[in-house]
Amino acid sequence: MHENFEVEPDVLKAKIISETARIQWLELQKFYAAGSVVQVSAELDLVDVAFAFSQDDKAAVQHWLHSGLVDRVNDTQAQLWVEQQAELWAVVISPWILVQDKAAQATH
Repeated sequence: MHENFEVEPDVLKAKIISETARIQWLELQKFYAAGSVVQVSAELDLVDVAFAFSQDDKAAVQHWLHSGLVDRVNDTQAQLWVEQQAELWAVVISPWILVQDKAAQATH
């Protein structure tokens, strides 16, 4: 998604919103196997995180990584989503696919 030209932040956020969709976890298995699926905590706004990734905002991303709010999907979580036949919100910020389980927010 990160093009070689400057885009107004509001325009880029609108583009991210338009590219965010629900997807079955099973459809993401090959990307998970490649290590390119990143889980975003339900506490965060998926669009804001995607925007930070697209802008290479190292400070924000490092903060989320260190606090555990953003991380690569681990095997335990992946297996749970398989068992639940989970549907997640997802957006591609190449080379990453950011996913968020909004259902997890309802159970916390």
